[in-house]
Amino acid sequence: MKNEKSNPITAIVIGAGARGWTYANYALDNPDKLKIVGVAEPIESVRNEFAKVHNIPAKSIFITWEDVFNCDKLADTVLICTQDNMHYGPAMAAIEKGYDILLEKPISPIPEECIEIANGAKVNGVKVIVCHVLRYTPFFSKIKSIIDKGEIGDIVSMVHNENVGYMHHAHSFVRGNWRKAGESSPMILAKSCHDVDIIQWLIGKKCLKVSSFGSLTYFNLDNCPKDAPARCTDGCRHDCPFDARKWYLLGGPNENIAKSWFAPIATQTLNPTNEQIEHALKTGPYGRCVFQCDNDVVDHQVVNMEFEGGVTVAFSMCSFTHDINRTLRIMGTKGEIRGNMNEDIVIVYDFLNNTKKQVSIEHIEGHVGHGGGDTGIMESFCEYIRGDYKGNALSEIGISADNHMISFAAEESRIKGGKVIHC
Repeated sequence: MKNEKSNPITAIVIGAGARGWTYANYALDNPDKLKIVGVAEPIESVRNEFAKVHNIPAKSIFITWEDVFNCDKLADTVLICTQDNMHYGPAMAAIEKGYDILLEKPISPIPEECIEIANGAKVNGVKVIVCHVLRYTPFFSKIKSIIDKGEIGDIVSMVHNENVGYMHHAHSFVRGNWRKAGESSPMILAKSCHDVDIIQWLIGKKCLKVSSFGSLTYFNLDNCPKDAPARCTDGCRHDCPFDARKWYLLGGPNENIAKSWFAPIATQTLNPTNEQIEHALKTGPYGRCVFQCDNDVVDHQVVNMEFEGGVTVAFSMCSFTHDINRTLRIMGTKGEIRGNMNEDIVIVYDFLNNTKKQVSIEHIEGHVGHGGGDTGIMESFCEYIRGDYKGNALSEIGISADNHMISFAAEESRIKGGKVIHC
């Protein structure tokens, strides 16, 4: 199916969960650039609501991804937004069918599948962008431009922190879909492949060696109060920061995040009522005591990396932070960069003149999600599919697959007690 440049790119969304909705919303705000023409989603209520919002005809509404590829080609692209361990099947089918792809990260929790998808795309001439949205934020774009201009000389070392946020971790990685590595992927891949990718992109060299330490320290039975019930709704008497009633019910102290994020996911309903939320907390995974779940992914991890030229990196992912954020220091031969993603500036130190300057981050109006990266990646994806992309941030499948191998090496090292793994 050929797309003329005067027409919007057409896309089918496979998996209408939170990320599927986020990327598809770009089409509502930019109908001249992207049009959603199909959806595959197993949950009937979500599928019907998505189809209604995007005015998708009945013939292009599917239950499974297999249904999509059993038909003739219906669009220019597919947006694959299924769970981590459900990317390989639809990605390979899309490549075979000739669809260009926006693929949610991680590519796959299995290294061989990452490589197969990358090789399949190359052989078949299919464009695949992986959703490493940090590359498309004004914050990291500005830092990359400072580095590329040579303002801090050659990078010698880097310290990068991913601050997960205590309640984000409880929601997604203790109670939620990413709580078990075997059902999704290890934390270093599911959450931090964003960060591993951005580190490699900023440095611009290959990673040679990795070592890593980390564990599940807090969210387990060892830290559970003796009389705590299995669910927050079962009369728990403890004043707990992870009390689901505080975070999911409307009208509570955290209503904004409940309404926009936690409650719709817990109920699988776009605009749930408190009655629906209470039912979900009493019967589903999101009402469980955080110390009595079946989670097994780490709640903190550090990774040491050595890149070509002796460049070293210390990366820390920690769930015990008050905010959801990234902070970093990049140390070069001529200067240093310090940044906090939640702020509107980065600080650049000049060794030659012994000065520092604040560089403003110019946010783009209408760019939202992950510091503007969610909109930014959709903008770039549409330009790339059209052949109009002129930037330097594309998270193309080949690059992404290589960077995933750093995460796999880190997890192997962690499991082996910090053994150095050669990439």
